[in-house]
Amino acid sequence: MSNLEEKFISTERLLDGAFIHVKKDQVLSPKGECFREVVEHPGGVVIVPFLDEDNVIFIRQWRYPVGEEIIEFPAGKLEINEDPFECAKRELIEETGYKANSWESLGFVYSTPGFCSEKLYLYRAKDLEFVGTNFDEFETVESFTKQTKNIPDMIKMGKIVDAKTICAVYKMSY
Repeated sequence: MSNLEEKFISTERLLDGAFIHVKKDQVLSPKGECFREVVEHPGGVVIVPFLDEDNVIFIRQWRYPVGEEIIEFPAGKLEINEDPFECAKRELIEETGYKANSWESLGFVYSTPGFCSEKLYLYRAKDLEFVGTNFDEFETVESFTKQTKNIPDMIKMGKIVDAKTICAVYKMSY
């Protein structure tokens, strides 16, 4: 065991929700036995859709857990055993009505690794073609376009506060 690694001892299921599960694990840390509460999440995707070289599509939607309307890139949860790229293609159409003919992986990020297993796969989508939206049953989103040059100011001014979107902005820049 490295000087940072923690070893699993046992687990207790606390919640089995519709798509997240919460458990309390007993672990052996380098400093002794302790507990870790973990939210198990199936993971998801984030798409940076370029309408053209200078403009990207954002969505805004109400995020109930924080009680605010949030500006973010289109994103979505992986279904069981779903390939992240297939999920990205599906979510882009669902939330914006656009299909992309060109895709690039931007890697992945862990959203909140201190307590959650969620792994988010990031993609750049280009050469978009409008095919019509296909929202999930209870999903309400509005899409809009912004020039890429305005995005850093939107982040600095607190108009974009969504971590996955900020990570995708950083990843698309390099």
